[in-house]
Amino acid sequence: MSNEITDNAERARYEIKVDGALAGFADYESRPGRLVLTHTEVDDAFEGKGIGSALARGALDDIRAKDLRVVPRCPFIKKWIDKHPDYQDLVAT
Repeated sequence: MSNEITDNAERARYEIKVDGALAGFADYESRPGRLVLTHTEVDDAFEGKGIGSALARGALDDIRAKDLRVVPRCPFIKKWIDKHPDYQDLVAT
């Protein structure tokens, strides 16, 4: 199973594709110096396969690479960051 995570800026969301098929996305709102992650969704066909976690990690890694901060309004992303302390430095104060 091959995962690809991309920032689809036109749709203001990170997308994850599994073997070329769209498996999920994380919507965001762009603000100066930060991204507000508002909603994450994984297609039912991909539930329970770690796709949401892979999407969260990929999106947050990209946000870090762009030297931005994150506002986790999405409950899934907030919970994921809480479980992964090495990403807590990305949270905007």
